[in-house]
Amino acid sequence: MSDPRGEETIELLQAMIQNACVNDGTEASGQEIRNADLLATFLEGSGVEVERYHAAPGRTSLVARIEGSDPDAPSLCLNGHTDVVPISRDGWDEDPFGGEIIDGEVWGRGAVDMLNLTASMAVVTRSIARSDRQLKGDLVFFAVADEEAGSAYGARWMGTNHPDVITTDYLLTENGGLHAGTSEEPTVSMVVGEKGVAWRRLRVKGTPGHGSRPYRQDNALVKAAAIVQRLNEYNSGPRFHEFWRPQVDAMGLDDDMKAVLLDDTAIDEMLATLPNAATAAHLHACTHTTFSPNVIGSQTKTNIIPDVVDIDVDIRSLPGERHDDIEAHLRAALGDLYDQVDVTVLLEEPSTSSRIDTPLWESMQKAVSNPFPTTRISPSISVGFTDARVHRELGAVAYGAGLLSPTLSAADFGSRFHGHNERIDTESLHLTTRFFHDVATDLLG
Repeated sequence: MSDPRGEETIELLQAMIQNACVNDGTEASGQEIRNADLLATFLEGSGVEVERYHAAPGRTSLVARIEGSDPDAPSLCLNGHTDVVPISRDGWDEDPFGGEIIDGEVWGRGAVDMLNLTASMAVVTRSIARSDRQLKGDLVFFAVADEEAGSAYGARWMGTNHPDVITTDYLLTENGGLHAGTSEEPTVSMVVGEKGVAWRRLRVKGTPGHGSRPYRQDNALVKAAAIVQRLNEYNSGPRFHEFWRPQVDAMGLDDDMKAVLLDDTAIDEMLATLPNAATAAHLHACTHTTFSPNVIGSQTKTNIIPDVVDIDVDIRSLPGERHDDIEAHLRAALGDLYDQVDVTVLLEEPSTSSRIDTPLWESMQKAVSNPFPTTRISPSISVGFTDARVHRELGAVAYGAGLLSPTLSAADFGSRFHGHNERIDTESLHLTTRFFHDVATDLLG
């Protein structure tokens, strides 16, 4: 039987980074057809069925399927997106689309989000197809477009137009595999759910006028500044979901710190004084509905008092919250300014999660135990959104999974998502490739 090779994952990841499938949210961006064609060529000749699906010109997803021998056996989809977010080139120390290996790390946009996993999934799919192993259940590799901008040209489009192609019993996607715990009780986190997403556009209105006479004028930008400030200062209050305690238990903290993290009357004060800002931001996002005003726009010129300003706000909601809860948060945050804005929903999907008493969870534990015999896997909730939510709607049990190097810290890994100097170490690429192979072959027989 052919074994998957981490070296193949590294080479494929480099090529995918170099294709620069940058998705800025517009229909013409992304051009994931470049990575879809690359993956089709990579899988060519292995005996796997490959089909490409075009949601719009250049917005191409690829589905590769290995049919199992038993129609009653479970099926598994490996979902990896092929688009990446834009970059600010001046902030990078190396070429963001060079895919270079520097000091044992592959550098480039998408190296952790999530071309690393997509490449390893492709390598595993080709390896199994080339081997003499006959799986009982179907294995589907879904290399999908447009995850970064909400999935309208990717998983959401496929789920609407070709649901039978991507519907499976189980699914693995981004992004688990970080080590935690203690030396006596080591853990690896796997993502079993994710917060909801509720993007809003707040339109602030004023009265146009000449910029030379600003006194006592109705300037929409001035009001927008006050709105942004209120959103930044708003505290939704902590709330603990069902996976928060297991997540805290797996961190390997002392009893006093654990007690604070599980106390909704004490956690906010602790987060405000925690020395590591990145850790504080993550723990806050795990326990709060968050509001991040990220884009502001106006159509006026320098000498015109603006009458319309748009503020785009990235809102991430906790499990159980719905549309009315988001509106209540906005009213509480903006106070008397709420009635001075028009609110438009840009994207809204609630939090989703999957149970862990499943054969897939057991297979993941076995796969982690192969290189790390004393390590147990632990459930966590992602503060971002993934395509897992679409597959859960189609009936799948879906997890974010992988297996990273024990030397990679959660803080370092988290800072590389959508940030400067994104990179992944080659040890993690080897470990994740072997992990996906072991999970697929164990679950599917």
